[in-house]
Amino acid sequence: MRRQKGFSLIELLVVVAIILIIAAIAIPNLLRAKLSANESSAAASVRSLVTANIEFSTSYPSNGYPQTLAALGPGSGNTACPSGGPTSTAACIVDAVLASGTKSGYAVNSVASAAALPAQGFVVSATPVTPATTGVKGFCAEEDGVVRFETPASNKETSYANCLPLTALQ
Repeated sequence: MRRQKGFSLIELLVVVAIILIIAAIAIPNLLRAKLSANESSAAASVRSLVTANIEFSTSYPSNGYPQTLAALGPGSGNTACPSGGPTSTAACIVDAVLASGTKSGYAVNSVASAAALPAQGFVVSATPVTPATTGVKGFCAEEDGVVRFETPASNKETSYANCLPLTALQ
């Protein structure tokens, strides 16, 4: 009888089956970890935007809080701050990624509570771009600086009146 070298087909199939079982166990955990990381990033973005709104109102008291998210960054459509320095329409307080309105699977926004100047309030919101895939929770905050959330996310976070009754993040 000759000596065989290598693996038999059955042995290779067993190894492939074991790898597939391990992948089936690991992939859902990786997806949950990514979802959790996106939610943490969204909550941090909301906190950063609250601070940016307060800094903006201190820097431009005649405007109060900014009317749009783009005003907190380098300006609408820009990736770098204006060469002439910050202005009330391009304050350069947050980076261009956050000011673009989408970060880590969440749509972020910051708007003044009223169009009249100086704006006396604001609402910052972060909602999942694809609910249940990029995130489950929705986050918001107002000028009191308390980050609030709801599960599952809805459009309540984007409204000034609806943000206040939501549960405060601990």
